[in-house]
Amino acid sequence: MAGLTLTLIARIPSAGIDAFCAYEDAVLPLLSRHGGILQRRLQNSDGTIEVHVVNFTSRTGFDNFRNDPDRAAAAHLMAMSGAKTELIEVVDVNE
Repeated sequence: MAGLTLTLIARIPSAGIDAFCAYEDAVLPLLSRHGGILQRRLQNSDGTIEVHVVNFTSRTGFDNFRNDPDRAAAAHLMAMSGAKTELIEVVDVNE
């Protein structure tokens, strides 16, 4: 898929896993609203590390996702989780 590809790495304290999952349940469905699709969602065996590969049709779509009011309404769950995240723009080396 052309456009913008991002990888998110989240490191979640054990005590924050439930809040992080609640945040993801609220936010991941919003991707399609903005031309985004979750390609992969991976986690380690205890749920303290999660990795997402997400594609957006455009950077504007990503920006709109980041500014979505429903995403903002769920931000308290991310804060409660204590997760530390890293967002990396990547490209497919096979293209």
